Amino acid sequence: MDGKQIIEEDKLYVAGTYARFPVVFRDGKGCRLYDCDGREYLDCGSGIGVNVFGVNDGKWKEAVTEQLGMLQHTSNLYYTRPQADLAKLLCTRTGAKKVFFGNSGAEANECAIKAARKYGEEHGGRYKIVTLKNSFHGRTIATLAATGQEAFHRHFGPFPEGFVYAEPTTESVAACAADDACAVMIEVIQGESGVNVLPESFVKDVERLCRERGMLLICDEVQTGNGRTGHLYSYMAYGVRPDIVTTAKGLGGGLPIGACMLFGDCADVFGRGDHGSTFGGNPVSCAGACSILGRIDDKLLADVREKGRRFADGLKKIAGVTEVSGMGLMIGFRTAKPAAETASECIKRGLLVLTAHSRVRLLPPLTISNEEIDTALGILREVIDG
Repeated sequence: MDGKQIIEEDKLYVAGTYARFPVVFRDGKGCRLYDCDGREYLDCGSGIGVNVFGVNDGKWKEAVTEQLGMLQHTSNLYYTRPQADLAKLLCTRTGAKKVFFGNSGAEANECAIKAARKYGEEHGGRYKIVTLKNSFHGRTIATLAATGQEAFHRHFGPFPEGFVYAEPTTESVAACAADDACAVMIEVIQGESGVNVLPESFVKDVERLCRERGMLLICDEVQTGNGRTGHLYSYMAYGVRPDIVTTAKGLGGGLPIGACMLFGDCADVFGRGDHGSTFGGNPVSCAGACSILGRIDDKLLADVREKGRRFADGLKKIAGVTEVSGMGLMIGFRTAKPAAETASECIKRGLLVLTAHSRVRLLPPLTISNEEIDTALGILREVIDG
């Protein structure tokens, strides 16, 4: 079946929720993808930050196929080694005490919301959660309610109550965090709204407010986690200590998995039956995640920071780029052209980029080479200034 037939069948049978580009990918290796016609593309989106070691990564495939040869699934009524190994890795590297596994970032955030609500109930009957305007926490009803963007709320109300949206200022968060607030939930870099990096002083003020008022600090690391920013998790760059951390995307390296990490007094907030997931902690996904997390070391993180600087410095030298933001290999930039137009023109030249509101967004594999960065910059220069 050729690419045109695949596109026609997709349009006929798949729910029309995605504005797809007219490309059908067949295979790939590293930072390179190939479509049905054999055309090559340099991937600076990595499946929206998922393929952190690129496509067709050998070590990841070995871990996954070895586990497939033993056991693909068993319910959480029993124990499996990959789930225990991954939980240990996450706790050891972050200081978390317990982990709950789901299948996605939205599920990880649902878990965080439930944990915060139960904790609040046990500490004075609190239930409200403060989130930030321009935040994004998922597409389930509860995580949409937590998302501070009105555009995502259209058509799907009424939403669960108990979420308050603050401006990203200390004063606004303090005003929203009334006596009935149990938690503040933030992304230290707001990816979906344009790669907005929160100031360090503000993040530290939020942590201080949480400690003073007995609230939990929740950090959503779904997009920013697993080495993306040049830190294992981006909150580590700020010197703060969250009570709950959520992650997904790059953790599985291409397989669906989400994790909600519980720190300190939150460790034992859940009892038997309080939460669950049929596929959460699937042994194949966990085996893949162990392979990913086990290779994100200090050297790789330093390389990500250096490559991020190379990318950002190169973008700043392009005349048509008006603004650059981000951390590590999570980069957003603005041009005079609409972001969607830039993305479409890049595809024609063999470069895959993402958009986020009015910005172009770059989330390349962490293993992208300097030469590939320079190639991407050359194409972007042609598109933006050409």
